[in-house]
Amino acid sequence: MTGNRQTSWAFADAYVAEDEALRWARDRARDAGLRSVSPSTGAALRLLAATVDAKSVAEIGTGTGVSGIHLLHGMRPDGVLTTVDPEPEHQQFARQAFRACGFASNRARFIPGRALDVLPRLADAGYDLVFCDGDRLEVMDYLAESLRLLRQGGLVVFEGVFANGRTIDSGPQPTEVIRVRELLRAVRESQELVPSLLPVGDGLLCAVKR
Repeated sequence: MTGNRQTSWAFADAYVAEDEALRWARDRARDAGLRSVSPSTGAALRLLAATVDAKSVAEIGTGTGVSGIHLLHGMRPDGVLTTVDPEPEHQQFARQAFRACGFASNRARFIPGRALDVLPRLADAGYDLVFCDGDRLEVMDYLAESLRLLRQGGLVVFEGVFANGRTIDSGPQPTEVIRVRELLRAVRESQELVPSLLPVGDGLLCAVKR
């Protein structure tokens, strides 16, 4: 990557300022050894949620609440974020972060558990946006569930699809990268979706359900 491009990416990350609650959530993620979305990715999530005037969003991978804060900021004031994570202790950090941002407790529904156990229990066509930041080995299953969960005109968003550059690396890759490649191909070729790949953070794959 050229120096100019690196500088541009750094500028994009700094363009939308993050408040103290977001920085606290990032610190908790770092302490727990978790990867949180970049500031530019968070800003994109905020924009996408606002673009669809999201009232109901499903999130796969709560972490410590960084992405959830951005999504809630972009959603309607009466919107509800349903967020799923297998680690309840991480969700406790997210609760604290959401509260510190001033979001009422009824703005978020926390469901502990494995995503593929929880998602089938959520309502068909009940969501404006589904954000997927979970196990890369399960991304094709997340896509299938997202298509069921989304209303017409809703958005599905996958984070981390560059896989730190491994997605386009020609050398042998682990199964999780192969799954991401399958996801990219499936979304691009789907007749149900209008896709775009945004070069923010570690890659943000977005698609609108027709």
